[in-house]
Amino acid sequence: MSYPIRIADVMSTPVVTAAPNETVADAAGTFLEEGINSVVVVEDDEVAGIVSGTDLVRALDQNESPRDESLAAVMSTPVATTSPAAELKDALETMHDHGVARLVVVEDGRLVGLVSTDDVIRYAPQVFHRGELTVESEPTPQYYARQETEYEHSDWEFECSTVSRDRLNVGDRVEFSKAISEADVRSFATASGDTNRLHLDENYARETRFGRRIVHGTLVSGLISAALARLPGLTIYVSQDLAFLGPIGLGERVTAVCEIVGEISDRKFELTTDVLDTDGERVIEGEATVLVDDLPETAAIEVEAIA
Repeated sequence: MSYPIRIADVMSTPVVTAAPNETVADAAGTFLEEGINSVVVVEDDEVAGIVSGTDLVRALDQNESPRDESLAAVMSTPVATTSPAAELKDALETMHDHGVARLVVVEDGRLVGLVSTDDVIRYAPQVFHRGELTVESEPTPQYYARQETEYEHSDWEFECSTVSRDRLNVGDRVEFSKAISEADVRSFATASGDTNRLHLDENYARETRFGRRIVHGTLVSGLISAALARLPGLTIYVSQDLAFLGPIGLGERVTAVCEIVGEISDRKFELTTDVLDTDGERVIEGEATVLVDDLPETAAIEVEAIA
């Protein structure tokens, strides 16, 4: 059961509108008064166009008397639209296809909202950057390495595949998998102080949009840290961005997958950091920056060749 981010969750509403016969001067005044940079032009209860700050600047540059120019003459039309039920990723594709920075949200022919790239960034700050993270080569893993950890449980699984025995490289990948139990959820609730009944009370959770208890999102994302701890070397977090794409139920087995996609400098790396559910579907998507130091002399590393 997946609950992706939808336009209804991020759109701005209500929308400031204007009539086609209003002037550029009228629109400029509305922009200043409302603290906005676009208005939707509506005629006979239908969306006729959209006027942005860029449109006003263009009017100032091209027209001899821009203040008296009607919005009908300067507005962008036809308007790129989306629905409140559309997924965020689909809206981004629509923005890209139309070369626009905002979409008018329409439901049953009615104007219900406006969504811009600014709205998207507030909810998913890594959504643009993530698409730029690509592995430049396709290395063949040569071995997997197991670092010394304080302890391991028999039901935990992990695998680390690296390009070279000598140092970390683009293409190195680590996975960590475990089932998240009732005890895990209750221990995390106590440790973090997050005792939201959605995670702890079955009757309460049944009446929410999820219809069941779900695991804390931060607990699920914690598997990313567990995976990074099993990269060769001492891994230190610098930054982490996450987007939560779907819920995890109690008892489900989840897998964190981290892959180095860029070397920023010596010992500093950029990684994609995803968490997959039992069916292999992504429930968390993210990216991280880490430092990787040498292990203390007291640490031991076991290396098992697989290729």
